[in-house]
Amino acid sequence: MKLVLEKAGDFQKSIDAIAVLIDEAEFILDEKGLALKATDPSQISMIDFFLEKAAFKEFDVKEKAKIGLDLDYLRQIMSRAKADDELTIELDSDQNRLNVKFKGASTRKFNLPLIDISTAELPNPKIEFDAEVKLLASVLQDALKDAALVSSHVSIGIEANKFIVRADSSKGNLDSVTEKDKKYLIELNAKKDAMSMFPLDYLQDMLKAAQSATEIQVNLKANAPIEISYEIGKAKIKYFLAPRIES
Repeated sequence: MKLVLEKAGDFQKSIDAIAVLIDEAEFILDEKGLALKATDPSQISMIDFFLEKAAFKEFDVKEKAKIGLDLDYLRQIMSRAKADDELTIELDSDQNRLNVKFKGASTRKFNLPLIDISTAELPNPKIEFDAEVKLLASVLQDALKDAALVSSHVSIGIEANKFIVRADSSKGNLDSVTEKDKKYLIELNAKKDAMSMFPLDYLQDMLKAAQSATEIQVNLKANAPIEISYEIGKAKIKYFLAPRIES
């Protein structure tokens, strides 16, 4: 098995986006591309990552393979890549290791051990969302920074066809309201109002890899997991986060 990407930069950002929530997980390689689906240790969030075969300069995969890795260590190795380095990933089945090579001003090769992760295949949550929003990442990133001044939890939703981020605590409250304007809030389709509360730090982690001008899709339903998705280069990344149900 051998994978070659012309530039390491986007893959580096993708690993950052995964490792921010997941400590260790299994990549699945097949004829379609490279995929990963895992829940975080607390089981309240889930990530669904996919990089299609067409994104690779070389994609030599003879049969389906599962590659269990310590993602924090992979993230540390990927942090040593220059954005323009050519990236080669090779599976050494005999040695039970993954070889990662950066080719730029010099050629650097790391190898890291595979770990045994036996997990059942995770289905994505089946949710009939009440509202779908497409907006620039900066809108939500800024609202979350504002909310962090007030509380460790934040409510996100749609009210009267406006995108709302709200935080309340003994310190006071925040109301951030964004109306559909095609520039910042690009699309808003709501069957009805929907509002749910989530842990703020998870949402901030989910948006760390998004550039401020990245278009993100946010799907919402009252008291149901939120779905946040965006692209990093040709990689597709989707997060789910369970709500905090107030008794």
